[in-house]
Amino acid sequence: MPQPLSPVKIIIADDHNLFRKGLRNIIHSMGDGYTVVAEASDGDGVIDLLQNKELVPDIMILDIHMPGKDGIETIQWMNNHFPGIKVLVVSMIEREETILRVLKMGAKGYLSKDVETTDLKRAIDAIMERGYYYTDFLTGRLVHDLQKSNSKFQQPELSERETAILKLACTELTYKQIADQLFLSIKTVDTYRDALFKKLGATSRVGLVIYAIRNGIVQL
Repeated sequence: MPQPLSPVKIIIADDHNLFRKGLRNIIHSMGDGYTVVAEASDGDGVIDLLQNKELVPDIMILDIHMPGKDGIETIQWMNNHFPGIKVLVVSMIEREETILRVLKMGAKGYLSKDVETTDLKRAIDAIMERGYYYTDFLTGRLVHDLQKSNSKFQQPELSERETAILKLACTELTYKQIADQLFLSIKTVDTYRDALFKKLGATSRVGLVIYAIRNGIVQL
């Protein structure tokens, strides 16, 4: 017989005790597929809870405005220590900039505290199945924000020689073979390569290839 699926484990972090208790009851009313394993009143409480490996959840339901370590600081800490935990922000924050910030930091979704119970279940299910839950509004704002950021980004200016080396770096040629093809010394090619790393923010040849493909310098 197939083994039953384990319930989705959830931790609720919110500084309002009544809200936490209400949210716990709502989640448990959604069926056996969901269980609240612990609660915390702030980010410091989250850190204390996660020292117990048995309490590490699938999803962290997190408020933003909390005393002590707030939601943003907690997300930053979790990114470094528990990146596998999926964060669903449930908060009354209204500033669009803050919502976009937590999503770009890695939160998998955002809900206002005044949503319906069905919206909470839909968000949890989507995060477990797809890895994220973005409403149409949030998706549109994220795309717009990304386009706005890209419009402000100035692509670094590359010399003709740097462009030639970048293109050859996207082939299977070794750096020694690139030097021979361009009639340069390997030391000179290494100097150009290091300059490309610095200009393009890359740390490896793979990074150079990704940059070249994204910016249309080479095509697959």
